[in-house]
Amino acid sequence: MYGLIIEHRTLPGKRDSLRETWDALMQPAIAANPDHISYAYSFGPDADVVIAFQVYSSQTAAQAFLNHPSYLDYLAQSRPHLAGDPKITPLDVQWLKPAA
Repeated sequence: MYGLIIEHRTLPGKRDSLRETWDALMQPAIAANPDHISYAYSFGPDADVVIAFQVYSSQTAAQAFLNHPSYLDYLAQSRPHLAGDPKITPLDVQWLKPAA
């Protein structure tokens, strides 16, 4: 398994706008992707940060999704809401609790 933590820093007050873009473009693409084993779209204590935790079946599957038209469209449409490029941390997932 291969994981990613993607941190988006939004412009001040733009987190909800980014969420609307994510809901429209990413949620359907992720739901339809059989290689996404797990995905959490999260808000933390910083009102201008969104963190996505993703687990894929393989590194190849993760790379394929990051080059998928839906993700590229999301990146383009989310730019006006972001303070910069997303921070991407790769993970070699050793264990994942199965969904209930």
